[in-house]
Amino acid sequence: MPAAAAALVRRYYTYAGIYTLAASIIWGINTLFLLDAGLSIAEVFIANAAFSVGTVLFEIPTGVVADTIGRRASFLLSLAVLAASTLAYVGLAQMGSGFVAFAIVSVFIGLGYTFYSGAMEAWLVDGVRALGYDGDMDRVFSTGQIVGGVAMLIGTIGGGFLGQIDLAIPFLLRSALLVALLVLAFFGMHDVGFQPRAVTLRTLPAEANAVAKAGIRHGWGSRPLRLIMIAGAVQSGFFFWAWYAWQPYFLELLDRDAVWVAGVVAALLSVAMIIGNSLVQFFTRFCGRRTTILLWTAFVFSAGSVGVGWAGNFPIALGFLLVASVAMGVQMPVRQAFVHGIVPSAERATVVSFDSMISGVGAVGGQAGLGVYAERSSYSAAYVVGGAVTLIAAPIVWAARRLSDPADYFEGTASHEPGACVPKGLPAIAHVETSTDPG
Repeated sequence: MPAAAAALVRRYYTYAGIYTLAASIIWGINTLFLLDAGLSIAEVFIANAAFSVGTVLFEIPTGVVADTIGRRASFLLSLAVLAASTLAYVGLAQMGSGFVAFAIVSVFIGLGYTFYSGAMEAWLVDGVRALGYDGDMDRVFSTGQIVGGVAMLIGTIGGGFLGQIDLAIPFLLRSALLVALLVLAFFGMHDVGFQPRAVTLRTLPAEANAVAKAGIRHGWGSRPLRLIMIAGAVQSGFFFWAWYAWQPYFLELLDRDAVWVAGVVAALLSVAMIIGNSLVQFFTRFCGRRTTILLWTAFVFSAGSVGVGWAGNFPIALGFLLVASVAMGVQMPVRQAFVHGIVPSAERATVVSFDSMISGVGAVGGQAGLGVYAERSSYSAAYVVGGAVTLIAAPIVWAARRLSDPADYFEGTASHEPGACVPKGLPAIAHVETSTDPG
């Protein structure tokens, strides 16, 4: 990789790492914070679903901002909105505000994340391509996921122990870190390989409409990408609920009110994600196609998720959750590279935002539905049902695989090569090649 491109990648790791550190400080205690603020189990997950509603509403408009005004501007807006809305959460808890107020602020937190999603990935890919790097992005994204995992490890452990003192402290620290990153990025981040469009308030709606249509055309209009998006929405419907449901569920299994345990478990999940990220490079040596990895991880994620609810005791449930997290750690960077391999540069941020929006649609239904189901039945039953439903993603990924899009193949893998996970250059065992599905 050229030196200039490598320097930009390191800057991406720095910004993304600090961003994840700030975000993850509350991840281990967010559900406990809302329950302590007086919300019921169902209200907590409906409030979280409101966050997903925010992503659905704002993903395309904020993606358009990144594709017109610039990726840097979108990232700075994300930091400002998230810092303010996080402080608002603390204020609502202090005032004893009800569910509706938390849901409204959750929508704005979703807005903050939509300014980030798509923009940073587009900033990275455009920058390294413009600076002369034309290799696979899987390893870059997997290393970025590892950096994020380390940041998450630090954030979740710290947030858990700080939450043991006062559940509001992690939220206050999160806002402080976001403000610090805002200052750092304001002076150190510049758009490379992307030319912002000169738009005014008068012409912005027309420009936004044109970019949005192009983004949707290149995103939803691409059949393989559309299928991958739908599969992601199915998994997100459960994943977003499960990520917050384990906090009260595991404390229930332990029969203890120890907030620090939530921080430790969140840290272990971070380690599991890091392990999954680090396995990407290993699997790319043996798998010729990205959909091969996506299929295997879909099955492992579903089995692990069902196991969490089936276990009935803390150690076994935690083990299954860690297995599911490793699968997600492998899947995420591979999926990112698949998406970016299809999307053209001009609409990259908008399409990635559209992908996030589709995932948000799944998350809205999943969090609200499983939240109500968990309150009426149990957390364990909701894990079993939700985990089983995610199996729907596998045949959808298989349908995308059969299209044999060039983005499905790793660098140096010809479209006629086998897609089974065997060492490259060796024949696949019991492999039958067809004209429509080389893998």
